[in-house]
Amino acid sequence: MGFTPSHAILRLVTGAYMINSGVSKLSLDEEKAEALQNMAANAIPQVKQIPAATFGKAVAASEIALGSALVLPFVPTKLAALGLTAFASGLVVTYARTPGLTHADGIRPTPAGVAMAKDSWLAAIGLALLLDRKRRKAPKPAVEAAKAKKAGKA
Repeated sequence: MGFTPSHAILRLVTGAYMINSGVSKLSLDEEKAEALQNMAANAIPQVKQIPAATFGKAVAASEIALGSALVLPFVPTKLAALGLTAFASGLVVTYARTPGLTHADGIRPTPAGVAMAKDSWLAAIGLALLLDRKRRKAPKPAVEAAKAKKAGKA
């Protein structure tokens, strides 16, 4: 599909955000890594089987890798979008399943949930890139006329 200007904007801004987020997690202390792991365990309980420090480093590396895939133009848009959509979907599930982050309706964020609610934008960007269709250029009138003429002779 190519690296269109509209894709470039979405990929570069989102990728830079993801890289920054991952780099900031590289220096997590044990307490913050454990808090991150506990929140993720609301969506994926199996993450509790990993040591908290290892989990924190894995999340950091994942965010840096995903952000890099988004900013590098030789990575196909669909592939980068698939990664972003999968990662952001996990974040949205974590947001929805973590007590205290949403109001009683389960959607609107509480003040404590606003920081996680923004992950819905990452999921939307991933889906937009993933579902975007390649646009075909309209045939030129001369080409169309030649095709019609040829079809009439056959």
